[in-house]
Amino acid sequence: MVVRFILTEYVNRAMAHAIYDKLEDGTFAGRIPPCKGVVAFGSTLRGCEDELRSTLEDWILVGFKLGHPLPVIDGIDLNKEPRREPVEAV
Repeated sequence: MVVRFILTEYVNRAMAHAIYDKLEDGTFAGRIPPCKGVVAFGSTLRGCEDELRSTLEDWILVGFKLGHPLPVIDGIDLNKEPRREPVEAV
């Protein structure tokens, strides 16, 4: 049985779209083009990647809280309304 965690998969797929640039001062900047406003900086590439992941996670949570539509990434759509099962089904 394969267990699938949709939010984790969304974050991983979004991170696969990340673009990193080395800045003139030797630090790094990262962004995820499908996720407008998700930008991070770090003194190392790994630090920038970690910061970008954290920024993305916060961006998703704020989007949920404020009801903003999130981009569909590689077929993963977090905008769908959740299905609610009747209590009798439990």
